[in-house]
Amino acid sequence: MERTLLEVIVQSVADAREAARGGADRLEVVRAIHVGGLTPPLQLVRDIAAEVSLPLRVIVRENAGYSTDASEHPTLRRAAEAFAGAGVDGLVVGFARAGQLQLDDLADVLHSAPDANVTFHRAFDQLTDPRCAIDALAGVPRVDRILTSGGDGTAATRCERLRAYQARAGARLTIIAGGNLDDVMLVELVRTASVREVHVGRAAREGADPGAAVSAARVERLRDIMERPV
Repeated sequence: MERTLLEVIVQSVADAREAARGGADRLEVVRAIHVGGLTPPLQLVRDIAAEVSLPLRVIVRENAGYSTDASEHPTLRRAAEAFAGAGVDGLVVGFARAGQLQLDDLADVLHSAPDANVTFHRAFDQLTDPRCAIDALAGVPRVDRILTSGGDGTAATRCERLRAYQARAGARLTIIAGGNLDDVMLVELVRTASVREVHVGRAAREGADPGAAVSAARVERLRDIMERPV
């Protein structure tokens, strides 16, 4: 069975070091994880890149919602350009408003980083018609991944939805499962092979505080769950 990729959210060099030690395959760099992650400082990204050899995806997001406006665009464009110039694996960006995909906003922000790979983040979960959105995003150059919780419901229901999303995406895009991934959900994801990549934040930390430090032991435990025969 193909190894499932484990992406861990990090907010510091110490987080990155622990995630790598625990067996993470890729990191998402953010600040303000308690609001879902906002654009981190460029220097933090550089420091993490110097400390660990894992691929880095960096969030470009200036508010706790999933929409943006023209006043934010210059800041978002500068961040996208700076992170792309720092040689990261990719950016994490996404915009939705009133259940609709905001492709114009996405294109404007990415204009300054035309060669960067992009994960469209959980703004996807706000969309009224996610399956059509998959088709639309597959037509956006450099968007190669979509991050989604798989919606509400039981682990089995979410996994079936994720499987349907990946089937719709085909070879065009990779669906990453992320959001409320507990042990039961992880086991079901592996059992059903719904997706080949998972994304964790709180599950990689000790306790209920989403802003707690990443624990190598927790990451290693997640890795073990994901590789356990089912």
